[in-house]
Amino acid sequence: MPRSISAPSLKALINDGGELALLDAREQGGFGRAHLFFSSCLPLSHLELRIRDLVPRRGTRIVLTDAGEGLADRAADRLEGFGYSDVAVLEGGVQGWSDAGYELFSGVSVPSKAFGEFVEHIDGTPDITAEELCAKRAASEDVIVLDSRPLDEYLHMTVPGAINVPGAELAYRARTLVPNPATQVIVNCAGRTRSIIGAQSLINAGLPNPVRALRNGTMGWRLAGLELERGATRLAPEPGAGEAERARAMADDVAARFGVSRIGLDTLEEWRREADSRTLYLLDVRHPEEYAGGHLRGSRHAPGGQLVQSTDSYMATRGARVVLIDDTAVRATMTASWLSQMGWRDTVVLRDGLGSGDLVAGAHSPEIPGLDEIEAAEISPAGLKRALDAGDAAVVDLSDSHAYKAGHVPGAWYSTRARLPDTLPKVRATSLLVLASEDGTLARLAAPEAEAATDTPVKVLTGGTLAWRDLGYPLTGGFENMAQEPDDHYPSAYDRDTDVERAMRDYLAWETGLVAQVERDGDARFDIVRPGPA
Repeated sequence: MPRSISAPSLKALINDGGELALLDAREQGGFGRAHLFFSSCLPLSHLELRIRDLVPRRGTRIVLTDAGEGLADRAADRLEGFGYSDVAVLEGGVQGWSDAGYELFSGVSVPSKAFGEFVEHIDGTPDITAEELCAKRAASEDVIVLDSRPLDEYLHMTVPGAINVPGAELAYRARTLVPNPATQVIVNCAGRTRSIIGAQSLINAGLPNPVRALRNGTMGWRLAGLELERGATRLAPEPGAGEAERARAMADDVAARFGVSRIGLDTLEEWRREADSRTLYLLDVRHPEEYAGGHLRGSRHAPGGQLVQSTDSYMATRGARVVLIDDTAVRATMTASWLSQMGWRDTVVLRDGLGSGDLVAGAHSPEIPGLDEIEAAEISPAGLKRALDAGDAAVVDLSDSHAYKAGHVPGAWYSTRARLPDTLPKVRATSLLVLASEDGTLARLAAPEAEAATDTPVKVLTGGTLAWRDLGYPLTGGFENMAQEPDDHYPSAYDRDTDVERAMRDYLAWETGLVAQVERDGDARFDIVRPGPA
């Protein structure tokens, strides 16, 4: 049995200044309904896939939570098997925390979203309503709208005419987009946080233009009865030499006024040698294609705007060292200025990190503990097709529910990995059970658990659903065979088919209410710096 910890003892750990990773072992749906403020969602189903990125140091103090259903205990046993040496489980889970008189939070990315509300409150970030923006456009005023979200969100829908400039790119690219200092700059996102942080970033950087956040983002636009644009492809251009130099000067000024430190490769190497005693996150904040084209060995991709927007999804160990990287230090400096105010005190920027020559290309490939030790029988897509045609196989798909809904092997059942022993009895009995997932990795991890839960031979679909699709075999969309109700996503207002506008209003009210709730909780250590003269 893993060691347990009481709610008061955990409260003391959170506030003692030492490193601590607080992990919730439930799927995101349960996590989103009620969790501790600083906890990161790391479902038992995906533990191996994300643990080395979220908690890289095996000696880190880790406390696991759940809703009392035993997921935290199972996760603790697994982590100890992977070499994590200081693991405990919260007594009574989230209910035990609440019973002790402490605060529980709903939603996701709560620390970041609460931080955005505090920034607006303390810095007085100016905003503009959708109706006011429309009136300015109707009057032919010189106004530009910059959408601060990642490209995929922008492509899905945006304010008509907006240009995509993801968060950390704003200070880097704004001068190129708005050479006239009289142009009014409006920053939007889907809701509030990235609009506020994006607008305040430009203000902090000393952009001479009038800058405002679009109040409530695209939600506010829709609630005003206005149409959103879909499929827009307006992207911010690369800065010219003059604009890039001005952006670097702006970043230097931000570093000086907001206390952002920069280190060299010699210091980084020293910190790498100390990584067994002090957690080190090495994060590249550039565009995805820039990272893939060449990044410092050992770094992960974490686009700056999203890193500020959902910090808990990238880093779980509070009190860690954080080193941010880009090619000009502009995007890294702007990101660091926010993380340090959010409470990540030891955040620095790597000076000329991409000039070291120690670069590798391609996507990040996380270490997956235990994967290589699993000996799982496999079946090719062609072999599965023959078995299905003969009625000799049943398929269980362990993919993300959104991916399952978008397309799965015809007839496949949906289940999460953590619930697999409970859901297998619902699957039609055949002579072969095949596990599938998007690329096959999650299915391989689950194979020993399935074998322990059934007498039916178990095989893993080689290459997963992607390999099945790439061979031209058909996929079925929708939720057809549900061994359990999906709970792996906390639904956003945009995920709903009905009452969307009511859900938007509820979300916006929740977000603005975070300030009072965080103050009641008392654990946040936000240190927001009011911008002085640039």
